[in-house]
Amino acid sequence: MHRPKSTLEQWRILQAVVDFGGYAQAAEKLNKSQSSLNHAVAKLQAQLGIQLLEVKGRKAYLTPQGEVLLRRSRHVTQSVHELEQLANNLEQGWEPTLTIARELVYPMATLTDALVAFLPDSRGTRITIVDTVMHGTSELIQNHQVDMAICATPPTGYIAQPLCNLDFYLVCHPGHALAQIPDALDDQLLARYLQIVIKDTGVNVTQESGWLKAEQRWTVSNFHEAKVILSKGIGFCWVPSHMVQQELQRGELVRLTLTGSRCRRIGLTLVVPQRDTQGPACKLLESLLLAQHAVTGDNGH
Repeated sequence: MHRPKSTLEQWRILQAVVDFGGYAQAAEKLNKSQSSLNHAVAKLQAQLGIQLLEVKGRKAYLTPQGEVLLRRSRHVTQSVHELEQLANNLEQGWEPTLTIARELVYPMATLTDALVAFLPDSRGTRITIVDTVMHGTSELIQNHQVDMAICATPPTGYIAQPLCNLDFYLVCHPGHALAQIPDALDDQLLARYLQIVIKDTGVNVTQESGWLKAEQRWTVSNFHEAKVILSKGIGFCWVPSHMVQQELQRGELVRLTLTGSRCRRIGLTLVVPQRDTQGPACKLLESLLLAQHAVTGDNGH
């Protein structure tokens, strides 16, 4: 019978040293002594007969061999974590906490209605709602940091249940120069003016999304901030229709029309990143959220 030379703890320590940028930083995060981390990594390298790290200055860097082994080790430790999480769910039977990623454009009122229906049977489950934008939602799904996510574009490899479509209106203040133009606007004309955009919450954003041809841009964290700026007669912005209905009715904002387009439309979906370890509380909340959109789920509810 083969006996492993290394332990999961050694690989977790190596991952921490790399992720946090050195032995001192990892020791602080793990609440361990720096010498114990040095010893663990040194022993791991001796057991494997391969140098995994080399220290330059105060920072530890992976060797080429270390990069390959570290990448594979993450799959192993993640699998063990998921296995332990599954055992924990089976033992407890009901999740004490649930974390939901909500794409910022998704109506909070709809999510709240589902949570109100969930409350009587929640058994005290604590709910955390994380507001996200574009790539930020996908990263939380891929990193298994949430129990469910409402997103516009699910990452590759994840099954998504369509929930609803949302229309975005191009709006500005009625006193803005664009509002004085009676004809539909073309891209070239619109690009001359300041655009208000919502910041992508992703950490590793490789490309920008949406209509971003304007030379001048102000980036804010949410649509409430965008509307404050618009109310001052500054800029234009694409805003979900349900977030500007009142301002449009009161004449505080006006809709603009682009040549060939009255609005933008996106579809929102529901993703459960770890379906095989999904607990009963998550299943119940999922079914109640699907019910808000008259969608019948196949999760047993």
